[in-house]
Amino acid sequence: MPSHVPPAPSRRLQRVTELLKREVSELLRRELNVEEVGLLSVNEVKVAPDLKTATVFVGFVGNRQQRSAAPEKLAQRAKHIQMMLGSQLSMKWTPVLNFLLDESVEKGNRVLAILESLDQGQKPGA
Repeated sequence: MPSHVPPAPSRRLQRVTELLKREVSELLRRELNVEEVGLLSVNEVKVAPDLKTATVFVGFVGNRQQRSAAPEKLAQRAKHIQMMLGSQLSMKWTPVLNFLLDESVEKGNRVLAILESLDQGQKPGA
């Protein structure tokens, strides 16, 4: 049964992805107030093959109030961040940015906590 393996991204796409990750990370650090949105980090960027759109997966550390404010603030500031990004990059088009909170670290921490609790629960009986 033939499996369909997607082609590896082009070298240019890889370079653009890394450049966007670095530049967006710096812009978020400068443009968003940590007290309002918590600490944000760019975990991953996925750029469309035509380089016109990019999804930015943002990691989050902070309290519940900051967590609820972060997606709204990112959405409000997306155009401004994109405009600033365009002034810093020498590309024909600046990708349209879509921000998503990346919950993979949080999910991983929950799995580790469950495994740790299971491990502690099994030690007395072992």
